[in-house]
Amino acid sequence: MERQDFYSDKLITAEEAIKKIKNGSRVFIGTGCGEPQQLVKSLAENKSIQDIIIYQMLSSTLSNYVDDAIFLSRFSIKLFFISILMRQSAFEGKIDYIPVYLSQIPQIFDNKEIGLDVALIQVSPPDEHGYCSIGISIDITRSGTKNADMVIAQMNPQMPRTWGDSFVHVDEVDYFVFHKEPLLEALPSVKNKKVIDRIGHYINMLVDDGSTLQIGFGHLPDAVLPYLEDKKDLGIHTQVITDGFLPLFEKKVITNARKSYLKDRVVASLCMGSKKLYDYVDNNPMFYFKSSAFVNDPNVIAKNDNFISISSALEVDLTGQVCTDSKGYLFYSGIGDQVDFIRGSSMSKGGFSIIVIPSTAQGGKVSRIVPHLSEGAGVATTRGDIDIIVTEYGIAEMRRKSIYQRVMELAQIAHPKFREDLITEAKKRHYIFADQLPPTSQDLMFLDNYHYSLKLDNGKNIEFRPLLPSDEFESRHFYYSLQEDSIYYRFFNKRKVFSREMLQKQWATVDYRRNMTVIGLIQVGQRKQIIAIGSYADAGDDSAEVAFLVKEDLHRNGIGSFLLEILEKVAIENNYKQFEATVLAENKKMISVFERKYPDAKFIRSGSGEVEVKMKF
Repeated sequence: MERQDFYSDKLITAEEAIKKIKNGSRVFIGTGCGEPQQLVKSLAENKSIQDIIIYQMLSSTLSNYVDDAIFLSRFSIKLFFISILMRQSAFEGKIDYIPVYLSQIPQIFDNKEIGLDVALIQVSPPDEHGYCSIGISIDITRSGTKNADMVIAQMNPQMPRTWGDSFVHVDEVDYFVFHKEPLLEALPSVKNKKVIDRIGHYINMLVDDGSTLQIGFGHLPDAVLPYLEDKKDLGIHTQVITDGFLPLFEKKVITNARKSYLKDRVVASLCMGSKKLYDYVDNNPMFYFKSSAFVNDPNVIAKNDNFISISSALEVDLTGQVCTDSKGYLFYSGIGDQVDFIRGSSMSKGGFSIIVIPSTAQGGKVSRIVPHLSEGAGVATTRGDIDIIVTEYGIAEMRRKSIYQRVMELAQIAHPKFREDLITEAKKRHYIFADQLPPTSQDLMFLDNYHYSLKLDNGKNIEFRPLLPSDEFESRHFYYSLQEDSIYYRFFNKRKVFSREMLQKQWATVDYRRNMTVIGLIQVGQRKQIIAIGSYADAGDDSAEVAFLVKEDLHRNGIGSFLLEILEKVAIENNYKQFEATVLAENKKMISVFERKYPDAKFIRSGSGEVEVKMKF
């Protein structure tokens, strides 16, 4: 049997197919770059068609008609996500938006909460068994096709055949329209290379080899992909595949070899990009396309260990509430896949989520980290769901943190010119103490050069980095965990209280040049715990006074010596030529560290039981 024999009796023109649609019908149109352009044009241009409700996820071709008053009198457009091309129409009230999680849309069709009379889809020609492929648009299209009373398919030889749940048999289609045309393309744009470079740097710090990733809708999540090219064996489980992934596929950065669920496969629902991308996924068994009901199901996502969700936002308030779908009262995009993947990542063993957001908008005039969301702005992701927020100024760890801690985390990654105002507004709302000091207004990206790690003999890893304002609570726990002798040796008195005022002053006096404090952190469950603190402070004449403390149960692991090396490197960069220290004579452990590191150090003993140490670099 010739393949055309499968469908020859169903083959009609686009104009004839559209005439099959009755006035008052509810019409579903396939998603994004997989939409059937010729059928959409014929539908819009048939003046006899009246009172049609259109349901679509990502719309493109309809944007050519939404400024026509006659078209709008004939069609009511309801979108589950507002594409860039339809954004202005949404602002002007010409289209309607349905806020719903992507994972739920197929079920809405299945349950007939939204009834569909007609589905307009695009498919590849059938294979020898009569199966066509929906190709790059599985997401909600498979369910829309299954639940429509009548299915009209544009058969396009340029539609890739994809693996997974992408096949429709010719028997499931009522009418075919053969029309060959290039698929829609969605090419990424780079808006602010400097901001992207810096955010990409922080994303690289957070993503470990072997992680499984989701990259959300929008130019910013996609733009950070090139900054992962030094990683190994990444896996992908995501809603949409874009051109940003191509170099990672080609360089074997993405292998899916270490995925714990659907190993060796890229799991996705959509493909939106260039012809080069479409050719890459065509008949490529590495790609496993499934419905959004599967791909976006948090329970399915959670089966991937070490799952990292990366998505974007329009603004974030100081408590961690995230707005993604509206600018004030103006609907801008959609809830989409963010909440599904954030909740799935939180359930994943070793998983977490990242929100990437530039620190400012409107050319730097306004902060995207705000005391409260704009009037009318919707909360897409709640403060209880948030894990990590990244701007070009750093990483804010939000998970399980108090409001006070969140304010400090977010203020220190806000644009420097807005930090003091954010602290002032937080005080007005009683989020923080009335005497809280604001973070420095410096751009602290240079501090990333002072990140180090030390692997202990027991396999545990200690991370070292400069002290930040958000470390105030954790440093308090560190001091209270120490034994009385350690406190006495460090402060020369039996200090019992480590007040908030004292700890504030500790980080507030750190300018990271003339005064520096470095902390050592060890992972304990989901929390990083401070186990060491080392500092130097300007002492005049090219000399800096140095001191450090290490948790007692970790002595004799070389931590003090390693901390001293870090402090020396920073001090040399800032033109110091020596350290000096005042040590109690009985503090033999610290004196021993100084002797090993500086064999030519001068030790001057005083009659009061103290030792003055001079250590040239």
